[in-house]
Amino acid sequence: MQLVFDGHNDVLLRLWQHEKEAQDPVAEFRDGTTKGHLDAPRAKTGGVAGGLCAIYIPSGDLVFADPDAHGHYDTPMAAPLQQLPSLKVASEMASIAVRLDRAGAWRLCTSVNDIRRSIEDGVFAAVLHLEGCEPIARDLAALDLFYSAGLRSLGPVWSRHNVFGHGVPFAYPRSPDTGPGLTEAGFELVRQCNRLGIVIDLAHITEKGFWDVARVSDQPLVASHSNVHALTPVARNLTDRQLDAIKERNGLVGLNYATAMLRDDARSDGNTPLSDMVRHIDYLVDRIGIDCVALGSDFDGATIPDEIGDAAGNQKLIEALRKAGYRDEDLKKMGLENWLRILAAAWKEAP
Repeated sequence: MQLVFDGHNDVLLRLWQHEKEAQDPVAEFRDGTTKGHLDAPRAKTGGVAGGLCAIYIPSGDLVFADPDAHGHYDTPMAAPLQQLPSLKVASEMASIAVRLDRAGAWRLCTSVNDIRRSIEDGVFAAVLHLEGCEPIARDLAALDLFYSAGLRSLGPVWSRHNVFGHGVPFAYPRSPDTGPGLTEAGFELVRQCNRLGIVIDLAHITEKGFWDVARVSDQPLVASHSNVHALTPVARNLTDRQLDAIKERNGLVGLNYATAMLRDDARSDGNTPLSDMVRHIDYLVDRIGIDCVALGSDFDGATIPDEIGDAAGNQKLIEALRKAGYRDEDLKKMGLENWLRILAAAWKEAP
């Protein structure tokens, strides 16, 4: 079995939502459930040895637009969120992450050595990620707090605007060049992430924001859960020029399993063949090289192909890639080692 370190999931959002319904998040993750995509038993079955686990503040007003007669859609941007209510939600999700760690349901990791030891011990290796920095004010004081709690990766924006920058909408067909990039506060956020050693994720930012980060950051460029715009021209996917910049900086793209980012028609439809995933991988490998390609499933945050179903089915993608001609050495890089290289570079440690 090829073990996988997954570049993005939203399991903390699911656990937080279920805790509001008086369900125990530790038991749900540790013992398993039929809900959502990811828990410890299904991760072990599917070879998902760990991943970047997002703290994401939901946008209650976001309603995805229906496709028009041509299959096109353009979802209005979600409204900006207030900082203090966002901080409360983020703190509650961080609390769940800490409780999972204390219970041994997963292990919070802040170094590559932590991840490797956790994998050797058969414990899910979780790295805290902040998807959209609404919980952090301009003074960045909360960034230090979350860093102390284990945060080692963040995306300045989700697909909405905040004090740090501008996000891309969920739209098809649409370029990622949809608006301004980083604000002055956003540039300072990137500089502070460089100083602390926090991965900067470009998955939801505008194209201008992408280039702003590229200009000021000293890290490899990372899009944790994005696909190829030339194949599926949604605003969330990456143009060839962006891919070339990621290659030049020895960065990484994690394949997003979201069917709307894989299909020709950009629909959220579970009846999506694994061949659509393989063709995006093939394009990425041809364009930026095997060392810059990995996986970023978006488990618990998107409609994924029915054939995979959940984390337990993750090896079906690995087998599809093997049948497409990828060697065990290639699969080890895409599954595990490329992410560990990126994390080591951002965290300023040996891989």
